[in-house]
Amino acid sequence: MHADHNNMDPEPFEVFNAQATSPVLLICEHASCHMPAEYDHLGLPVEHRESHIAWDPGALGAARQMAEDMGAVLIAGTLSRLLYDLNRPPTAAGAMPARSEVIDVPGNVDLPERERKRRIAHIYKPFHGRVAEALARRVAPVIVTVHSFTPVYLGKTREVEIGLLHDADSRLTDAMLEIAKDHSTHRVERNAPYGPQDGVMHTLNIHGDANGHPGVMIEVRNDLIKTGEQQAEIGRMLAGWVGDALAWMDANMAGVL
Repeated sequence: MHADHNNMDPEPFEVFNAQATSPVLLICEHASCHMPAEYDHLGLPVEHRESHIAWDPGALGAARQMAEDMGAVLIAGTLSRLLYDLNRPPTAAGAMPARSEVIDVPGNVDLPERERKRRIAHIYKPFHGRVAEALARRVAPVIVTVHSFTPVYLGKTREVEIGLLHDADSRLTDAMLEIAKDHSTHRVERNAPYGPQDGVMHTLNIHGDANGHPGVMIEVRNDLIKTGEQQAEIGRMLAGWVGDALAWMDANMAGVL
């Protein structure tokens, strides 16, 4: 099951609006369910490798609308998170999961150390290196990561519709919650359906918290962004929230940006 990788590895990221000048950097780690042929689909049937265990359906469409509205760079992953979950450190069991929810991933079972290191070198490091480069070119950068989540998880229905997640630095989340409170009919919650205790803050931790850059991880329930029209609508709304939140921070939190 563990393929011999003689082919040229595809770039693990795609950059949209590369010349945009907004201080906001948008990131969509789980934008794609693509697996190069040499991985033999990790032994999964099509219904699993195209399901939410392999990517965040709808997230890229929403993120691209946000990038357009905000004049912001967007860096998106181009490979399935089952090959490597870009929002997990190499030490995490979930970085290359042998099981996702109730689904076994045969191609990741007993993964040889050589293959683990190869994926880290060819997927994880180039992606996060590109993020770091984009941040370094910005004055007072702001990080916004865009994800989606399934309405039912392990048999449990999730009522939250949009989650705004943070770890130690809650500045942008606090401001966005203030904006959403007055401008949204959606059920918006802090650190739901995931939070720092779930090990999902890696991108924000290493690029935001570690460097003092404010950031937020946005989670949208994927039944709200099934169609291109829905993705555009949610993307426009979220872009407005981020823009208004940054203006609110500038007015109310002098010196923090």
